[in-house]
Amino acid sequence: MSLASFLLQLLNGLSSASALFLVSAGLTLIFGVTRIVNFAHGSLYMLGAYCAYGLGEFLAGHLGRGAVSFWAGVALAALAVALIGALIEVLLLKRLYAAPELLQLTATFAVVLIVRDAALAIWGAEDLLGPRAPGFAGTVVLLGHAIPQYDLFLIVVGPLVLVALTWLVTRTRFGVLIRAASENRTLTAALGIDQVKLFTAVFALGALLAGLAGALQLPREPANLGMDLAIIADAFVVTVVGGLGSIPGAFLAALLIGLTKALCIALGNVEISGIEIAFPRLTLVAEFVVMAIVLAVKPHGLLGRPPVPPSSTPLPEQRELVSAPGRREAWVAALLLALLLSVPWWRDDYTVVLATDILIATLFAASLQFLVGTGGMTSFGHAAYFGVGAYAAAIAVKAGAPMSAALVVAPVAALIAAIVFGWFCVRLSGVYLAMLTLAFAQIVWSIAFQWESVTGGSNGLVGIWPTEWLTGRVRYYFFTLALVAVAMGALLRIGRSPFGFALRGVRDSPLRAAALGIDVRRTQWKGFALAGLFAGVAGGLFAFSKGSISPESLAIPRSVDALVMVLLGGLNALFGPLLGAVAFTWLTDTLARATEYWRALLGTMILVLVLVFPMGIGGAFARLVRWRLRT
Repeated sequence: MSLASFLLQLLNGLSSASALFLVSAGLTLIFGVTRIVNFAHGSLYMLGAYCAYGLGEFLAGHLGRGAVSFWAGVALAALAVALIGALIEVLLLKRLYAAPELLQLTATFAVVLIVRDAALAIWGAEDLLGPRAPGFAGTVVLLGHAIPQYDLFLIVVGPLVLVALTWLVTRTRFGVLIRAASENRTLTAALGIDQVKLFTAVFALGALLAGLAGALQLPREPANLGMDLAIIADAFVVTVVGGLGSIPGAFLAALLIGLTKALCIALGNVEISGIEIAFPRLTLVAEFVVMAIVLAVKPHGLLGRPPVPPSSTPLPEQRELVSAPGRREAWVAALLLALLLSVPWWRDDYTVVLATDILIATLFAASLQFLVGTGGMTSFGHAAYFGVGAYAAAIAVKAGAPMSAALVVAPVAALIAAIVFGWFCVRLSGVYLAMLTLAFAQIVWSIAFQWESVTGGSNGLVGIWPTEWLTGRVRYYFFTLALVAVAMGALLRIGRSPFGFALRGVRDSPLRAAALGIDVRRTQWKGFALAGLFAGVAGGLFAFSKGSISPESLAIPRSVDALVMVLLGGLNALFGPLLGAVAFTWLTDTLARATEYWRALLGTMILVLVLVFPMGIGGAFARLVRWRLRT
């Protein structure tokens, strides 16, 4: 590696870091003040690119192509996205500030679906390539290498935005209010500060930064419908690594991640002790490796601080009295089982396949419900254990193992992965824990995506079919139903066991649980491992159901789908996983076949459920039953 090539990659890393900081700074501001886990921040970034393209073309048609039309389009796009962000905050998020973080995440995920289809309807599915930035369209030759002027421009923009935000936060009254709300919202409200207006203004500012980042990205990358999910994971990583609410921390984290990726590219393929390491491939997962290392050393990020303890002990989110299922629940379970047993006789083969998918999704969602609802540990990467189980079963079959052995290997492999990852994760809490689970999931995804000799790479593994006596959709459906029923019964038994109540005690009050002699970390670790085990069972069933497995089973959308199913069904509802899986799978399948804009319809339905039934379908039904019994 020559000095010139290293310098070139260094500059590329700095420009990427600067662009990433613009997105992450807005997310940092929003979370620091409102405590909203804004999954839709990537959608605002995408809208910035689309708006810059549309406004730029409109202005170019009236003013001619040039610096005025381009830069005016960038500025107007940022302002338009700021207005859209303010509307989202006023119309939706304002109603969810007191809600649990998971409900906020679900609502913002619904916004992602709606915004994506809105962009599809307005701009179409084709990628839209913007013009080069006037005044920065050329290159600069440095040590024999051509460096785009626009990259050098972006390197300057990031520090300028950092200076401007630092001045705003430290030298203005608005900045004082931001810092006060970030440190203690309760005291801020007690001092008479209008938090409603403050939150709207902060959200609009964060949206403006996201829109500006998207608009400035247009000369480097065409506007496309995949920009939202492509950037949001990296933005979350930067925000968490830097320290929640710390703008300088976000800048340092963006630099660290950008330079780490640049270094991986610069190193190329390196042979160490006879083993060749392709460092450029590590760019797919570099930011998550950095996050895992940073959080292991500094649990609150580079410049983050531990949260201020509340003035009083709040009731846990969505806490409810746990009692053993009674006769009414037993009758409901028997009725549901009879209904599921009758599916193959009253519908066609496609419905049997869909019902099989629903059963597998039910077990997957139940394992996450056990982790999040019973254990109080939010996971953004639960698909890791589902995917590990699926790949373990597939690899075992490819190695010549029978299906029965493969279905044993699947949960064992997922259990081992959960034990290893859980040891690190349970040392954190809140968003930091959730983001570390995401980091480990992305590391596993990267291994599956790139280890072609074992996992098949991006193509995955095919030919994973059930044993001969289970061939046929109906037979495999009944087999899946039996195995899922046993697993669900085991999860229910564990949740109502002394260990389950100890896990709830740790969730509700770790200090009181420790005072009672409960080993908090060990209890959480066991709960984490058990959740991974049952997710692995679901993954093994999934592999044989589809006959193949690919890295998509480990990807972020799979984890988000599970979270949505849990919240739709009810975080603590007895039949919540089944209700959530039925609602989500059926709606996704039905709407996808009915209209091109099915995501917007699904997102709207999710928003209605979150706002009207925050306890989920199962929680709302249970509340209705209790009300009828009282009356």
